[in-house]
Amino acid sequence: MGLASLFSAACAPEEPHLPENAIVLGALLPFSGGESAIGRNLEQAMLLAVQDLNAAGGLDGRPFLLRSRDSHSSSERGLEELLNLLYTDQVRYLIGPEEDGLAREIVRDVKALDVLHMLPGYAAPTVARSEAMGGWMRLAPTSFDVGCTLARLAFDQGIGTVNSLAARDDYNTAVSSEFTTHFAALGGRILPSVTFASGQQTYTSNIESAFGARAGRTLLASYPTTGSTIVTEWAVSGRPGTWFLGPALRTEVLLANIPTGSLDGYVGVSPSLSLRSECRTMAEGQQEVDCATGNAAAFIRHFSSFWDGEGPLPAAHFYYDGVVLIAMGLAYAQAKSGAVPTSGYDLHAIIRELNDPAHEAASWRDLPAAMAKLRAGTPLRYVGAAAEYEFDGYGATRHHVMQLWTVDGDAFVDLAPVAVRCFGGR
Repeated sequence: MGLASLFSAACAPEEPHLPENAIVLGALLPFSGGESAIGRNLEQAMLLAVQDLNAAGGLDGRPFLLRSRDSHSSSERGLEELLNLLYTDQVRYLIGPEEDGLAREIVRDVKALDVLHMLPGYAAPTVARSEAMGGWMRLAPTSFDVGCTLARLAFDQGIGTVNSLAARDDYNTAVSSEFTTHFAALGGRILPSVTFASGQQTYTSNIESAFGARAGRTLLASYPTTGSTIVTEWAVSGRPGTWFLGPALRTEVLLANIPTGSLDGYVGVSPSLSLRSECRTMAEGQQEVDCATGNAAAFIRHFSSFWDGEGPLPAAHFYYDGVVLIAMGLAYAQAKSGAVPTSGYDLHAIIRELNDPAHEAASWRDLPAAMAKLRAGTPLRYVGAAAEYEFDGYGATRHHVMQLWTVDGDAFVDLAPVAVRCFGGR
């Protein structure tokens, strides 16, 4: 399928020339509003996956198509579009949204309609639920992984006290809570944290309250638009204290809207894009690991070649993988049963089964070979653009490594990755 056809499928789903036998994947993304900077890039990743899968023969000759709708970065307008995907477009396989609140709003609908709900976003809600209808899969590390990693980093650096300045939404509140809970469990001391509602005209009083506690580290957990306002006001106030930076802040939107150099040297954490097989522990008992980046670099080249030099956001790697995981599950299910599963609950179980570590690996780099083997009924685990996938019983990906980074002027700089070593696990 050509590039023009891909855009027709994504941007104008009502076009009558779309193949009647197409396998339609639905996606809700922020193409407008406060988070619009990321929507197009994430869609590009999914369109690239569709192109690669169709070049590999599709689903036994049936093409995959992406039908995208705009969340408008808004809960109210986004919910309307999300419900349109489910009830008007009647998609059976849903990807997104980025907004965690919207994903929670449709839990009952996903269950009632028995839809497969793929959640590649960093802020996606947890999927620890047992249901007999519907299926949820979470690809990025959880707030538990993020909080654990930051807490261990602070503790290993000899920092005695921490607190946070966190947006009052489900994801950032959870990151803040996990950070302080893990730090306390390690023996550190928690100082009073501060929450705020996004969309305020100023955050001066929140900043003063957070840094008035004089913690050794203050975690900023917010989305980039709000985060840039906070960092700018913090810089103007004299830059008190020392930041840790949450994963949602690693976007160019943040750097483009803060004083250049204001965050230089401050450390953040995000999902690692190195495969588990590309990483090795530096020394017994240490958190630091040594990871190669060949797989991620290859995907960046592939993406950039297809999209005229534009590179993928880190989150785009997970969105590409979300499309491929659905396609692989459908291909294997059809080979074993002779029919394409429309039940999200059934497809959820099949994708988890395929990604058993004992199965042969199949890379995103050779989808024609992978799809051919799946069509022949051979189970394969997926080695994707972002991870080697292995799911728990609920459909959440197991992550073993996180990426530390810092800021240097107007650019993000990767630091050494670290192992995820959480007590208890989730």
